[in-house]
Amino acid sequence: MVLLSSPICELGKKMPEFNLRDLDNKFFNSKKLDNYNAILIFFICNHCPYVKAIIKKLVSTSNELQNYNVISIAIMPNDTIKYPEDNFENMKQFSELHNFSFPYLLDDQQKVAKKFKAVCTPDFFGFNKNKELQYRGRFFEMKNLEIINNKNYLLEAMQLIVKTGNGPDKQFPSAGCSIKWKS
Repeated sequence: MVLLSSPICELGKKMPEFNLRDLDNKFFNSKKLDNYNAILIFFICNHCPYVKAIIKKLVSTSNELQNYNVISIAIMPNDTIKYPEDNFENMKQFSELHNFSFPYLLDDQQKVAKKFKAVCTPDFFGFNKNKELQYRGRFFEMKNLEIINNKNYLLEAMQLIVKTGNGPDKQFPSAGCSIKWKS
């Protein structure tokens, strides 16, 4: 397990378009995202200990964000041949086990992760209603897979985006396992 941090990136950049398979074997198109106050996209996988450490809080935060008309979308970008724990069937089980109320999409070609310049799981991207990037940062401050304070940076950032259209001035990178790229 290699710990990586997400880079702080170009705020205001337009959200890349995507069309990915969901757990019902249907395609989810990003063009459907026009009627939300904000959009939260996060890259996760099933096997990463950093994802496992925050998944319950991530589901509850995503549920809370629905009250603000914010859609959450999870994308699994890893190589499923080398990491079978992240394959499509295991994605279904992981989603059911943790009661996902949001789409969990498979980026089996890894094109979407590359468009977003995602580097780790988890990696969070918060967009305003105009699909402009306003947040690329951490969920909670963590050390050794433990949350070390209860400040929910992600929730606060998304609430600010809904209210003002802009993310926080100060952002801290997310940290997690490297995305498992295909050779």
